Amino acid sequence: METSLYGPVKRFLEGLGYTVKGEIGPCDLVGLRDDDPSVVVIGELKLTFNLELVLQGVDRLSLGDEIWLAAELSAKGRGRESDPRYRNLCRRLGFGMLGVSKSGRVDILVSPTAPIPRKDSRRRSRLVDEHKRRQGDPVAGGGTRKPIMTAYRQQALACAAAMSSGPQRPRDLKPSFPDAQKILRRNVYGWFERSGRGVYALTETGRSALATWLPQPSLRQEESVVSA
Repeated sequence: METSLYGPVKRFLEGLGYTVKGEIGPCDLVGLRDDDPSVVVIGELKLTFNLELVLQGVDRLSLGDEIWLAAELSAKGRGRESDPRYRNLCRRLGFGMLGVSKSGRVDILVSPTAPIPRKDSRRRSRLVDEHKRRQGDPVAGGGTRKPIMTAYRQQALACAAAMSSGPQRPRDLKPSFPDAQKILRRNVYGWFERSGRGVYALTETGRSALATWLPQPSLRQEESVVSA
């Protein structure tokens, strides 16, 4: 699966100074620099270099400043990564190409250039906002996107965890969870229900969600941040 490439590519980009998180919006991974968040690096992962990978890169041109296409190197070196036409296409589009070996070594096959396509500022800002709000990096890039641990799901689960011992009022949750009132009222996942005037309780669906998601390290990390 493409997720097997996520770790090596993430480490490669982290070595360049980026904070990398997986499955941000439509992208397999997004990297931002703490000292320069205006530069958005996007990576797309496939098991082999193919046309679909290039087309994904083309779609991401309106979102990022630097696009990396990464795939596993073919066993005998006869894949698209060795085709000069494929490399030249990526070079002309301004894409970087990363080859990932079976051992996890990452090689730069083509260095990215800086094309100047028209940016979609709205979609781009959503990527940056989600990257900044998401606690930790709970999703490996390149996998299926449903369901994924978005920043909103993290906040909703944190509220649910705080309510596991009994009903709560949004105003009591607000000091730790500023968006608690909005999350409880919208009830996107069906986890909450009114149990009285201005009081909310967990539904059975909410308790099941806690049992499913709570063991994840990202949630334990978030709980420790909230309680600190």
